[in-house]
Amino acid sequence: MMNYNERYIELNGLFRQGVDCHLEETGIDIRFFRFHSLSSNERGGTLYCADSNISENFSFEYPVFTPSGKPKQEEAILLLHGLNERNWNKYLPWAEFLCLHTGKPVILFPIAFHINRAPATWSNPRNLVNVLNFRKEKYIDDCSISYANIALSDRISQSPERFYLSGRQTWADLTVLIEEIKTGRHPLFKEGAKIDIFAYSIGAFLSQVALMANQKGLFSDSRLFMFCGGSIFRSMFGISRNIMDKPAFEKMQQYYIHVFGNEAGSVWERDNAFNAFLQMITPERFRSEREKFFTRFRERIRGIALANDFVIPYHGVQEALGRKNTESTIQLLDFPFQYTHENPFPHNAKDTTSVNNAFTNVFSRAVEFLI
Repeated sequence: MMNYNERYIELNGLFRQGVDCHLEETGIDIRFFRFHSLSSNERGGTLYCADSNISENFSFEYPVFTPSGKPKQEEAILLLHGLNERNWNKYLPWAEFLCLHTGKPVILFPIAFHINRAPATWSNPRNLVNVLNFRKEKYIDDCSISYANIALSDRISQSPERFYLSGRQTWADLTVLIEEIKTGRHPLFKEGAKIDIFAYSIGAFLSQVALMANQKGLFSDSRLFMFCGGSIFRSMFGISRNIMDKPAFEKMQQYYIHVFGNEAGSVWERDNAFNAFLQMITPERFRSEREKFFTRFRERIRGIALANDFVIPYHGVQEALGRKNTESTIQLLDFPFQYTHENPFPHNAKDTTSVNNAFTNVFSRAVEFLI
């Protein structure tokens, strides 16, 4: 069995953003591909004006874990990450395991303004100290404020619309990527390649919206495996020193639950993506339409929720999918060690055997479904 802690350290020692490499131990290549995001006009939506100047968000490289020496592939797994991620560190063992045991390339695609789609200054404490001090003075005794979440928290506080706009830009980017793959224009894949999804946390929410919208029918044959994801928006609890501080989270919840979609005039383009997003906000609204979709989709969705996940709770998944659909598609697990939503497999835990077993259990189930 793989030693998760050791492999995590090894992979993070080998991985360099933008630098292709070969993993001798598993016979996997990590290859990088350049992507150019569509402009606001091309994708039918606008960004918060200040964000249009963030060049990193529009031109970037994404890594693909792919079996070495194989010709063009007929299938792929798209791996989507969580909110407020600044690097691929924890996802490297995930991608390697999925690639090794399914034999399929695994595409790690960054959400807009995350990982290498964000300026380096957003991760540098020296650049963030003034914003951090301002926020701490404004919200005295709020222990949820941290260097790790200050950039996202400040941005959401300024404009909660950014959450939707970032998701919408990513959805448009994925549409372009999948079209490129399915038409045979991507160097790794044959024309008509089938694309499944492994989605974690907010990546699962994005996947649910994408599958419901099903732009150009591109997701008509896709399967989705969700890990620590799948909740209705209202039941997500994003207050964390690693995700978002309390004032920002409360402002975002207030906006999407009470304002979004109720604005006067034509603020948003009300297309399939907008409607799908709207259906995933609160459990009461559009319950019938939402649950009918997940009932139809039931054979193509599986997932794992964790008992001590307070960010994406199991009851929130039930509210999104419906109780019956959740019971038939989502397994609720618990681990015999301390873990969090943000760190389900602590690589520095003393009980390495239990962490190894938990990791292997989760990802073996994902492989079984996605193979």
